[in-house]
Amino acid sequence: MRIQHVIGLPLACTDYAGAVAWVLEKAAAGEVVAVEAANTHVAALARSDAAFGESMRQFDLIVPDGMPLVWSLNAALPEGEKLKDRVYGPTLMLETLKATAGRSGFRHFLLGGKESTLEKLERNFAERFPGVAIAGTYSPPFGEWSAEEFDKICGLIRDSGANLVWVGLGCPKQEHWIARHKDRLPPGVYFGIGAAFAFHAGEVSQAPAILQSFGLEWAYRIAAEPRRLFRRYFAYNSLFIWYSLLDRMKDRS
Repeated sequence: MRIQHVIGLPLACTDYAGAVAWVLEKAAAGEVVAVEAANTHVAALARSDAAFGESMRQFDLIVPDGMPLVWSLNAALPEGEKLKDRVYGPTLMLETLKATAGRSGFRHFLLGGKESTLEKLERNFAERFPGVAIAGTYSPPFGEWSAEEFDKICGLIRDSGANLVWVGLGCPKQEHWIARHKDRLPPGVYFGIGAAFAFHAGEVSQAPAILQSFGLEWAYRIAAEPRRLFRRYFAYNSLFIWYSLLDRMKDRS
């Protein structure tokens, strides 16, 4: 799988099929690996925040979740290798569930979100993907977790036999948690999955496909939650553009 850096973030030049195949291979092998679907926010934060950048260096597979990342990759890729689409985190989750439905050896664990959200997810996934094994769920307490809480979470994952662990704690908490505890986590593939829980539970609406294809999902989400998201998208989209221009000027000099 070819890796290409975009503003310093190592992105896999792959599609859904390639990402799912990689994930299932690692899950079957019993390794501890970390997967991130990165958008412009993640990329810019990894460049601007040293602690978050260090956490992202612990991830084994980073796929291009946002269309601006796909466009940046394609600008550097030769003809014949250019990507046709992004690998959107919520869709990657669905594709992985679909690929493991009815197959032995693959069990899922959902970590994060409210109890009600997790209950909706279990029902929705069971209806949509008959035979998929949701081995366990856990809604952790808010705030910082004690060592005892960490041990409890690891025990739940281990006892469930899950090897595909979806971590929906929000960015950057989920990335920091996975990265900082990677050497102590039970074997499995750990995904930083962000808002996918709320999307698939039907609690938050996703942008129409046409807006997603033009890289305008951020505008839709700002319109839906302006007070929470405006500063984040404005700041990190601007930083992404700035870092991209800066790197381009350095390449030309």
